This record gives sequence, C-alpha cells and structure tokens, in this order.
Amino acid sequence: MAERGPGPSVIWLVRHGESVGNVADARAHADGAGRLELDVRDPDVPLSGTGRGQAEALGRHLASLPEGERPTAVLSSPFTRALTTAQLATAGLDLRVRVDERLRERDFGAFDGMTGAGIREQFPDEARRRDLLGKFYYRPPGGESWADVALRIRSLLTTEALRHDGHRLLVVAHQAVVMVFRYVLEELTEQELLEEDRREQVANASLTRYDADADGTLHLTSFNVVDHLVAESEDVTEEPDAAPGP
Repeated sequence: MAERGPGPSVIWLVRHGESVGNVADARAHADGAGRLELDVRDPDVPLSGTGRGQAEALGRHLASLPEGERPTAVLSSPFTRALTTAQLATAGLDLRVRVDERLRERDFGAFDGMTGAGIREQFPDEARRRDLLGKFYYRPPGGESWADVALRIRSLLTTEALRHDGHRLLVVAHQAVVMVFRYVLEELTEQELLEEDRREQVANASLTRYDADADGTLHLTSFNVVDHLVAESEDVTEEPDAAPGP
C-alpha cells in the first residue's frame, strides 16, 4: 500500500454569500447596462443582507455537526465578501480564520465592473480574442485567466497540505476559484471543466466537499449543496460574480 501523503482529510469549498456586487451585476444585465453601479473596489464589496443570512445559516449548519465532523481549520480569500462569510460561518466553532491571497477573486483587469455587453461594445477586438481563445485561457487586459487562477490553487494546495495535514479544512472563496479547485483536484480537462461550469452555477454559500482516501487522494463527494439554506428558508442565489468576461 502506498504511503499516505500529507494533506487535509476533508476539504469543504464555500462560495461567499450573495454580495452587493452580485445584485448589481444582475441589475445591470436586466437593464442591458454596460457597467455595474458600484462605488467600491472589488476587494471591498460587502455581502448583501441576503448574503449575511446565507452565511449565518451555513454557520448554524456547521455548528450542528458532530464534533468529530466539524471543520478544524479555516482559510479564506481576503476579499470582504468572502472573509465576512467565513467569519459568520465559523462564529460558533471557535476557529481562527486565516486569509490567503491565493484564494482571491479572479482579476478582471481593465474589465473590472463591466458587463459582457459593455465589453463587446467598448472592446470588440478583445471580445473576439476571448471567443477565439475560450473562457479558460483568455486573459483580460491587466487581468487573469482561469489558467492563472489554477497556478495559484496548485501553489496553495502544496503549501497548505503540510500545514493542515489531517485537518478538516473549510475554504471560503469565489465562484471561479471553486470551479478551478475542481479542475485541479479532479484533474479535469479544459473541456470537462467548462462543461461542468455550463451545467451548474456555483450557488452563494453552497458547500462542495472532498474526502481523502487511504493514500491521501481527495475525491469529490458532494458539489454545490444548498440544503442548509433551504432548511432555513434562506434564498438560494447563484448570480455570477461581478465583472464577467465578454
């Protein structure tokens, strides 16, 4: 039998609760606007009232688990909407929330705060280039591709495997980050990842879980679970993060 490698025994991936950016993005798309109405920079976008309720419901769910099944460590994106979600979700667990910038939202560069319609209108050449390269490899001017995010996640998994060996690790981040974790952990192809992304949007405050087998390999056991929200009559929301690509 192969010797077990270091790493968490469980990883939960959580997308942050609904943010005011998600709400602004939905409103901009409904109005056909080219830009979101937001007066804060992306790292400072807070949760909406619905998002706080979602995070609190997640916290009650985690606190209700048997002690031997609860998270024992927490990592969060430093962005306000994710960090607030992590703090609310672990308020009853007496755990320190550590932040790691490798979990931050994908950088949209020059397209920050813009809708797809706005990008196609103002940057038609970039929109065509994105269509040519595809969602995974396209990098907005001054921004990141999903492939760039994958490099961050591979780095994080390498270092945090040692720090959190044997822990049940809760990770709070963003929609694209959760999907790229799937790409890395499940060794998906570009096409498989994009098909999963088309099939199901990651809901706000949802839980995705991986369990390690005897040799430490992590396997997906549940994806995008929102039962804890439904049980408490919290709204289930899945708006894309603000500033999507064209």
